Amino acid sequence: MKVLVIGSGGREHAICWKLSQSPKLTKLYAAPGNAGMADVAELVDIAAKDQENLLKFCKREAVDLVVVGPEAPLVEGIVDRFEKEGIRIFGPNKFGAQLEGSKAFAKQLMKKLSIPTGDFEVFENAEMAKDYVAKKGVPIVIKVDGLAGGKGVTVAASLPKAMEAIHLDMVKKVFGKAGERVVIEACLEGEEASVIALTDGYTVQLLPSSQDHKRIFEGDHGPNTGGMGAYSPAPIVTEEAEKEILEQVFMPVVKEFQALGHPFKGFLYAGIMMTPPPVSSAKGGPIPSEPRETGGGVAAHGFSVLEFNVRLGDPETQVILPRLKSDLLEIFLAVTETRLSQLKLEWEDEHCVCVVIAAEGYPENYDVGHKIAGLSAAKEQPNIQIFHAGTKRQNGDLVTAGGRVLNVVGSGRGIFEALSRTYSAVDMIFFDKMYYRKDIGYKATRAVR
Repeated sequence: MKVLVIGSGGREHAICWKLSQSPKLTKLYAAPGNAGMADVAELVDIAAKDQENLLKFCKREAVDLVVVGPEAPLVEGIVDRFEKEGIRIFGPNKFGAQLEGSKAFAKQLMKKLSIPTGDFEVFENAEMAKDYVAKKGVPIVIKVDGLAGGKGVTVAASLPKAMEAIHLDMVKKVFGKAGERVVIEACLEGEEASVIALTDGYTVQLLPSSQDHKRIFEGDHGPNTGGMGAYSPAPIVTEEAEKEILEQVFMPVVKEFQALGHPFKGFLYAGIMMTPPPVSSAKGGPIPSEPRETGGGVAAHGFSVLEFNVRLGDPETQVILPRLKSDLLEIFLAVTETRLSQLKLEWEDEHCVCVVIAAEGYPENYDVGHKIAGLSAAKEQPNIQIFHAGTKRQNGDLVTAGGRVLNVVGSGRGIFEALSRTYSAVDMIFFDKMYYRKDIGYKATRAVR
């Protein structure tokens, strides 16, 4: 089969790497891809959002399956367009993609389905939003409604910070149209985790849990990024929690989209806040506490849904796919043919860690064009995979070409072995003005201890 993967990040490199292992694959393309993806796929110089030329390419090359990595093409309706032209494509249609394309749509759906989520309000007027925040107080969370590359969220610990965020989002429009409407919601306490489901619109199967590190600096400080690292599994997500999330989050959403006449096909990602368990009393029993009111029901303890995404996470993909034993191409085909019930996903019983190497200054201003050294030695280390993101070839040299540059992924029998292998490989890589977090996985090690 001929397959085209759309995208150019570490997530798409990981997808291509896994697809390349399928005996069903005869030709793999990546558009636009990156320097690392050229090792497993033929790069096609077409932008991920250029539906017209992507469609022409698929027809000219008789592509059998298209896999969409990033969210923007999905939100813009690439699945609807390609299916109309008779091209098989993996991912949700435009209606389903609203779950990520509009945070207001997602929150209102959660409320309708009584899915636990933080209390919220939606605003299209900056002054009304500021008045609401002044009455509610802080801490509070301000999110732009539309797509912002994972950077349109402000957790405001002070009123001035909250007011500044509203001004930047709605008045200055730093995120363009995405900030014309904002969702303002309660700031929940707990530990975040990523739980991703695969669905053909009827059957739902969970992928292993993971946890990413969104903030740029160690200790989870600084602005949000697209993700600075991840690990899988996430100890905070127990088997019992996974079962509850499947039954209380994913199944209601999938059934709702069925009922609306738009079966959701693809990956559905839930950003979960695992909320603190009851505090034990001196006598050993739980101390009675008031249940936490949420926008979509009551979650006294357990979890709340922070957001939905309609694709695999980045960098979560980089720690999930190395654990997959099943044929990824066969999985994609089963979803597009609505026969996921016939497959059982199989996984390696191991731990995986990803450390993102970024350009200094990311997620704001950073330089590109720096030569990258040490990759060959790093790749030769045992149980190491390196997935490229912002890289390209320039005059024969591998150079930086983005904010997030490389994903170094290590696996092991436990979290400590995976961490040791990953950071040993990271230490072999160098480019000018290189930055990475040195505390990826610290919550997992704390849980083990």
